[in-house]
Amino acid sequence: MGRITEDLIRRNAEHNDCVIFSLEELSLHQQEIERLEHIDKWCRDLKILYLQNNLIGKIENVSKLKKLEYLNLALNNIEKIENLEGCEGLTKLDLTVNFIGELSSVKTLQGNIHLKELFLMGNPCADFDGYRQFVLATLQQLKWLDGKEIERSERIRALQNFAAVEQKIREQEKAYCLKRAKDKEEAQRKLKEEENKSKMERNHTGSDGHWYTDISTPLSPSEDSKGYIQAPETQEGQCKEKKLDDREDDLEFWNKPSLYTPESRLETLRHMEKQRRDQERLSEKKKKVKPPRMLVTEDGRALNVNEPKLDFTLKDDEKRNQIVLDLAVYRYMDTSLIDVDVQPTYVRVMVKGKPFQLVLPAEVKPDSSFAKRSQTTGHLVVCMPKVVCVDDPPWGTVK
Repeated sequence: MGRITEDLIRRNAEHNDCVIFSLEELSLHQQEIERLEHIDKWCRDLKILYLQNNLIGKIENVSKLKKLEYLNLALNNIEKIENLEGCEGLTKLDLTVNFIGELSSVKTLQGNIHLKELFLMGNPCADFDGYRQFVLATLQQLKWLDGKEIERSERIRALQNFAAVEQKIREQEKAYCLKRAKDKEEAQRKLKEEENKSKMERNHTGSDGHWYTDISTPLSPSEDSKGYIQAPETQEGQCKEKKLDDREDDLEFWNKPSLYTPESRLETLRHMEKQRRDQERLSEKKKKVKPPRMLVTEDGRALNVNEPKLDFTLKDDEKRNQIVLDLAVYRYMDTSLIDVDVQPTYVRVMVKGKPFQLVLPAEVKPDSSFAKRSQTTGHLVVCMPKVVCVDDPPWGTVK
């Protein structure tokens, strides 16, 4: 779940050079924030605050924002209007699509004398019979409600019928509160069932969780993959079975009928977080249990391997009768992290523990070979003199 932190605010204050104390506009929408906190201490000069599409369940910790003019809390889990009396400069409040059922809580906004626009559409209270008349009579400073301008004649009628409308609203509020109490009870029961189910699944886990995979690519296109370790069939079967179970659980969750409540929004987020965590754990297992790279086959044939994924060139220098490997190791890498091993038919370079191995086109002399770092590029250059056949003329002799 997301929280409001100083770092989060600074990241969203780039337009103010990341200075938060003098910030006048702040956007923290779609951050999975559950609680409204700290902003009134860190950003006293705020005039515009966007917090839409989060999971905030209560309006709090904004009473010290005296300069706040526009507060957007649309698409959250708010059930009551409260704690806004201290926002003396508030002119626009957006509470679209929340869970406000206590319509009488709009009375707490009577002291916000500069409030001109209020949005409550998409809340349960907006479906109450007499909703608009009640708000108009209660908040006489309003000019717009739910994007519709308030006419003078409309407000006069609302004031004339206020007593009857208020009684009607009270009855509807009471019925809604009873329904919400049952919804909360049902949500708690489901949550407890899910927790018990998760505990049982953890207690009966039998898989060792090991994964075997091969993500590197041979250097030569002609080199087939038969020399590489393959995942055991049992492991593949366990992997496929687990993926199938997870997919079925996911489909069951999304196809399950559910009421649109604050609890169901939180349940959806928990489910998505669980999916992310499971995916991260599987990825970690793949990394940790990756089998060692096979460098030489059982019959002694060396393989081309480039696990560190480095660029390279291999040149046959006939003039000096040597083979030269130019390996693009990282420019600032410490030489102590590089280990070179030249054999008659191949060269192997370990770069931070990852093998680079290349089969040579001709036999070379390991004892006469040497490696050095290029002073301009930082590349590793390995020079390997070729073995001279007895039939060949001595080095430097002209036929």
